Amino acid sequence: MRYTFLICLLISLRSFAQQDTTVTVENQPFTLAEVVVRNNFDYKKVLKQIKEDTTFYKAFRNLRILGFSSYNDIKMLDKNAAVKASLNSKTRQNHENGCRTMDVLEETVTGDFYDSKQRYNYLTPELYAGLFFTKGTVCGENNIVKGRNLTTSDKSGMDKKKEQLKMLFFNPGKKIPGIPFIGNKLDLYDERAQKFYNYRLDIVEYHGKLAYTFAIEPKENLGALRNDNIVVDEMITWFDMVTLEVLARKYSLSYKAGVYDFDVSMEVDMTKFQGLTVPSILRYKGNWGVGLIFMKRERAVFTATLFDFKK
Repeated sequence: MRYTFLICLLISLRSFAQQDTTVTVENQPFTLAEVVVRNNFDYKKVLKQIKEDTTFYKAFRNLRILGFSSYNDIKMLDKNAAVKASLNSKTRQNHENGCRTMDVLEETVTGDFYDSKQRYNYLTPELYAGLFFTKGTVCGENNIVKGRNLTTSDKSGMDKKKEQLKMLFFNPGKKIPGIPFIGNKLDLYDERAQKFYNYRLDIVEYHGKLAYTFAIEPKENLGALRNDNIVVDEMITWFDMVTLEVLARKYSLSYKAGVYDFDVSMEVDMTKFQGLTVPSILRYKGNWGVGLIFMKRERAVFTATLFDFKK
């Protein structure tokens, strides 16, 4: 009943002309939708928690302490967008006595997805495997994120590049060290970024309930400044209005700079299992150029569908 009333209220408010309000929180401008202003939500607390969010990262850490099944669909594409290698499989992660293992229940492979030693021929599926696959037996993991900071300071070479990509994935909008010309442009909350991006907090209906939605988008009419300063083309996150946990996120990144370029989009939907937030669907489409993350250009699309969670 409570949510039904709120949804009716939201629809009623949106039937009138919308009047956004600009506020400043910790020296940063934000735009509030009228529904936020009219209902006197504690937007300062909400915005602060959104900026410091760790629930997105924790949702993936939760996979380390659960069993789950997964449909995995990975396609590597050539320059004409034709499939040159692929993996389609169903896997089952088991978690017992503090350890996890994985069973491959079904698998179809095409092209040069693996080399002669069954190692990945491409870095994209290797990174995918790091998120959703288990090799051998892994024990002693937890889902704690406090004090667990992603960093490249103790890594080099390919390990450093992989860590940079993890930082990009789990902390979109945060500065990533070690990426020439781009790392500082990924920080969406510093003073520089405020010149190029708009930040908007709204309340919308999401799967039958109300949710905060926080959107970061480039300002219009940037002209030539856009090419040199914009890396994040869009980032929209839906948050639970009570817990402020991430419900879903979609974002797209692109940049061209001399010897390398990239164009990536990702969508993640979350679900709940026994009080834990976990990813349920992840969709990715990416084209990475030379010299940034991948050693050679990789074009890929993949979808991970996770279900049947068990403790």
